[in-house]
Amino acid sequence: MKTLRDTAALLGRSMRHIARSPDTIITVTIMPIMMMLLFVYVFGGAIETGAANYIDSLWPGIALIAIATGVSYTAVRIFFDKQKGLFARFRSMPVARPAILWEPVLTAVVSNAVSVAVIGLAAALMGFRPRANLAGWLIAAGVLALFTVALAWLAVIPGLVAKSVDGATAFSYPLIFLPFISSAFVPTATMPGPVRAFAEHQPVTAIIDTLRALLAGQPPGSAVVSALAWCVGLAAVAHGAAVMVYRRL
Repeated sequence: MKTLRDTAALLGRSMRHIARSPDTIITVTIMPIMMMLLFVYVFGGAIETGAANYIDSLWPGIALIAIATGVSYTAVRIFFDKQKGLFARFRSMPVARPAILWEPVLTAVVSNAVSVAVIGLAAALMGFRPRANLAGWLIAAGVLALFTVALAWLAVIPGLVAKSVDGATAFSYPLIFLPFISSAFVPTATMPGPVRAFAEHQPVTAIIDTLRALLAGQPPGSAVVSALAWCVGLAAVAHGAAVMVYRRL
C-alpha cells in the first residue's frame, strides 16, 4: 500500500508539472498529425493497402510513432531529475523505491494517452472511422498502454545513464523509425525479400495488425498473441535492466 500511495503522490506531482507546461504533449502531437496529412493527402492516392479508407489503415502506425516520440521525453525528464539531485533526495526520504521509477513510467502512459487521443480526433476529421465495439476499444487501449509501458521502461535506462540530453533521447530514434519498416504505411508484400522478412517479424507489425483488426471490428487472430508477447517481454527485460541501473547509481 505504501508503494501505491507514494507512486500516486509522485504521479500527481509530475502531472501538475505537465498541466502547467503542456508543450511536451503539443510537440508530440504535431509531428504525427503532419505525417497523417502528408500520407493521406499527398502519398495516399499512390498507396494501395486494400482498405476502403487509407486513414483507417494508417492511424495505428501513426499512434505508435507518437508514443515512441513521447517516451523520449520520459528519458529527458529522468535525466534532468537526476541532474538536479532529485533521486538522491528521494533516497534520503521515506519514499518506496519502486515508486521512484514507476512515476515516470505512469506519467508516460497518461501523457501519451492524451496525445494519442488528440491525434485520433485529428484523424476523425480526416475521415478515420473505426468500427470497433466496446471490447475491441478496450483491448486496443490495453495494447497501446502496454506498448507505452514497455517503451517507457526502456526510456528509464538512458535517462539514468546519459551524460547529456542528446544522449538521453538518442535511444528513441530507432523506435520512431521502426514503424517505417513495418506494415504501417504499405503492405509488407510490396517490400524486397530481406526487408519484408524483417518487417513481418518485428514487434511493431504485430501491434499494428492487431490494432487494425480491432478497430475494424474484426478478430485480431494470432497477431494479438504476438503483440502482447513482444510488449510483455520488452517491458520485463527493460524493467529488470532499469532497476539494476538505478541500484548502481
